[in-house]
Amino acid sequence: MGCAVAVSALLAGAAQAAEPIKVGVLHSLSGTMAISETTLKDTIMMMVDDLNKKGGLLGRPVEAVVVDPASNWPLFAEKARELVQKDKVVAVFGCWTSVSRKSVLPVFEETNSLLFYPVQYEGEESSRNVFYTGAAPNQQAIPAVEYLMGPEGGSVKRWVLAGTDYVYPRTTNKILEAYLISKGVPKDDILINYTPFGHSDWQTIVADIKKFASAGKKTAVVSTINGDANVPFYKELANQGIKATDIPVVAFSVGEEELAGIDTSNLVGHLAAWNYFMSVDTPENAAFIKQWHAFTKNDKRVTNDPMEAHYIGFKMWTQAVLQAGTTDVNAVRQAMYGQKVRSPSGYDVVMNTNHHLSKPVMIGEIQSDGQFSVVSQTDDAIKGAAWSPYIPESAKLTADWTFPWVCGNCTEPKFGAYAK
Repeated sequence: MGCAVAVSALLAGAAQAAEPIKVGVLHSLSGTMAISETTLKDTIMMMVDDLNKKGGLLGRPVEAVVVDPASNWPLFAEKARELVQKDKVVAVFGCWTSVSRKSVLPVFEETNSLLFYPVQYEGEESSRNVFYTGAAPNQQAIPAVEYLMGPEGGSVKRWVLAGTDYVYPRTTNKILEAYLISKGVPKDDILINYTPFGHSDWQTIVADIKKFASAGKKTAVVSTINGDANVPFYKELANQGIKATDIPVVAFSVGEEELAGIDTSNLVGHLAAWNYFMSVDTPENAAFIKQWHAFTKNDKRVTNDPMEAHYIGFKMWTQAVLQAGTTDVNAVRQAMYGQKVRSPSGYDVVMNTNHHLSKPVMIGEIQSDGQFSVVSQTDDAIKGAAWSPYIPESAKLTADWTFPWVCGNCTEPKFGAYAK
């Protein structure tokens, strides 16, 4: 009898050990953001598939639970709660827009769950429940403007800040406007414009940009336009004969995936700022592209920056789980600090205690084949800043989730008295 009980317990334990580790995939597969987010879902599926081929994690298979919040910002929160509480996922990889991230943030903080967020954003946030693997403004927006202000970028004097009407463009442009003014740019030389998600009629706005640029000063457009609205925007630039040599556009949300749906022949010379481009010539990138093409069974599928950010985030999460020996959120979060991944960009990317990465910055020029030629690149990785020095109330804040700070927005260490 005792022997039978022992065998039964052993079998139960084995069955439990073989239960899959579930991770959530929270990306829009329909609606205005599907053009950008669908490929990120595919990226996590590739990473999970690769991990399982290598034996899984902690001796268990990994299962991706995919949901479609359909570019509906409140639905993101509902789907996030479903993943965490119903599906019992141990981490979620997802969101693109900042409004979707802001929507889900209370869910992750309330349930003490982890979100890996892979897209460039406006900063001004450091949550103990989010790891930000995309670029902060000091890793994308500021370097892009610095490039355009310099002789290599054309010594731009007038600026159009064009964005989709939500938190990321508005906050980024607030930072950029303050930065430009700090560099001596008069307010009259800054034009700011916002349009709704999915905006399609760009004729008037592009005409206004053209008029603004006719003042005799070199003018550039800094674009925080998101999603499928980019397609008619670039088409209208071409329709009105605006070339990169006349008014260069530098985009923060247009990469290889978005260009795949556009005739790029008239866009040659326009720019994008990212931390990775598919054209980067490194052994790591060649392996990444090869893995992607093998997984999708389509050699025409492109790679892009948010894909690399998901690649980095997923690798770091698996390393942290292995280091912690558990998927427990508190243990994994602690193990995340200092995680290092050799990224497709060819850099050793590190996770900092402010939940942001140290990454390189690259400026790419659109080519006729829809790829980017890197025209400027930092020598070293730049540490992502959660809070901008160009916003006075933010400049005094520190994000550091280790002792003695243990805080995302502090002006003094939480445990400062004990640290003396």
